[in-house]
Amino acid sequence: MSHTGDAWVLRVPVRSIPREDLIAMLREQTPACGPARDVLVAGGTFDISDGLIPASRHAGVFAIRIRTAARRGHTVGGLASSVDILRQAGEELVRTGFIDSVDRTSVFTIFLNSSATEVLACAGGLRPKPLQPPEDAL
Repeated sequence: MSHTGDAWVLRVPVRSIPREDLIAMLREQTPACGPARDVLVAGGTFDISDGLIPASRHAGVFAIRIRTAARRGHTVGGLASSVDILRQAGEELVRTGFIDSVDRTSVFTIFLNSSATEVLACAGGLRPKPLQPPEDAL
């Protein structure tokens, strides 16, 4: 186990997941799974973490992201559904992964079971545009 911030993370190398297998794992767990699957089919990149963290910790962090995104006027597809799924998973160890579109306009976070054989949830969509400073700012 290694210490990352205030959370302990168990590092277990993930087996290599073929693109076709990940595409097949992205069913309709959340509303973001279909768009994430489409990004992979179109040649998007993906990476799966070696870290295993209890689902409940992810649920807490991503619940905060819902509120932050709402304050900024952003919506993140599948985020609320993902938080619900992670809360239900409780202390089950999960992996995270990322799917990025070829043109880098879309990004998705995926949550997989500990053996990386099942996608539990997916959230994401179009990348928010960076905040622009007001024109009259120095």
